[in-house]
Amino acid sequence: MRSSQILSTFACALWLSFAATAHAQDATQPAPGNESEEAAPTSLGSPFPPAFPGQTNGPVVTSTTRYQVTQIAAGFNRPWAIAFLPDGRMLVTEKPTGKLYIVTQQGAKSAPVAGLPAVDGRDQGGLLDVEVAPDFATTRLIYWTYYEPRSNGNGLAVGRGRLLDGAQPRIDSLRIIFRMKPTLDSTMHAGGRLVFHPDGTLFVTLGERSILPGRVQARQLNSHFGKIVRINPDGSVPANNPFVNRTGARPEIYSLGHRNILAAALDGQGRLWEVEMGPLGGDELNLVAAGKDYGWPTIGYGTEYSGAPIHQSGQGPGMEQPVYFWNPVISPSGMTIYSGNLFPEWKGNFFIGGLSSHALVRLVIANDRVVGEERLKPAGNGRVREVVQGPEGALYLLTDDPNGRLLKMTPQGATP
Repeated sequence: MRSSQILSTFACALWLSFAATAHAQDATQPAPGNESEEAAPTSLGSPFPPAFPGQTNGPVVTSTTRYQVTQIAAGFNRPWAIAFLPDGRMLVTEKPTGKLYIVTQQGAKSAPVAGLPAVDGRDQGGLLDVEVAPDFATTRLIYWTYYEPRSNGNGLAVGRGRLLDGAQPRIDSLRIIFRMKPTLDSTMHAGGRLVFHPDGTLFVTLGERSILPGRVQARQLNSHFGKIVRINPDGSVPANNPFVNRTGARPEIYSLGHRNILAAALDGQGRLWEVEMGPLGGDELNLVAAGKDYGWPTIGYGTEYSGAPIHQSGQGPGMEQPVYFWNPVISPSGMTIYSGNLFPEWKGNFFIGGLSSHALVRLVIANDRVVGEERLKPAGNGRVREVVQGPEGALYLLTDDPNGRLLKMTPQGATP
């Protein structure tokens, strides 16, 4: 390696170490004297042109639909996820505390659900997503993701257990069905969204841990970092996973080359879409396919937080292009593809929670391309952490702050 390359690599490592603590998109508190990307959603512009027309800066559209917002509950400490029980009550997670609550439509909160494992709640860690098993009516199973404290570091884990209701709800038959490997001492970029597929499998989105030792593993098949994995509900590996017979590959891997995925959802065809955080610029919307490589950190449309380059190009052989990317970033977290009847104008539209953008981002999609974008403000100027579609077709949101709110969007004039 030439001396100039050695110096460049050393400088990059030093900067990444600094950026990891001062500039994380999902950091709960910016470092003193510095602004996180969430606090200041600006960039220097993409260093590379888009690969095709409409890949960025799509047409601005405006809804004719009028909506109203009702606050169901408040007082959550940086809530992260919502999942609906069959009776309409909601499970709500608190990220830093590791607490899980059952919340009624009237806003009554249960005592924290007992029996969950301990979490590493620092920075971006803690208790993250929660999902109700498709067969919950018979199994009572729920699934959740969290930063698992380990010797010499931590890693994302997926737990499952039977939810026992009552004055003191609790988890029974706890089992950890997946652990991100290898273990790394990082408090950032572990991903954490769960998506059940109609075929019975479970997608888990994973980040590349932000720091350089993790980033370089995002396209390596012997690591879970920067991947989407696909497992069965008991944690076993589906026989038709793309790398299940590849020597040296982790068989859970479904796709690779991702940065940090906090938003994912299925469309009406059962296809997986995800929105992942870029660095300074370059948040991406991807349509995910089995075995595909989405290029991080080799290609991309952002830069380091210093403005220094990360990539030599926005495109590369054997690597997929995003359907869409953002400059400046939106800092995506939470996503739903609307299929309800309460908002006919929005059917088929993508809704993405925005952190630094302080918005609910609406995308209009046609032929797998973005043909319109709108920034809605149902949470005022709050950071939108989560958006899910309720069983009646309303949209439910969580705001990301120490007094986080659970909000419900319905058509204007409708009974909340």
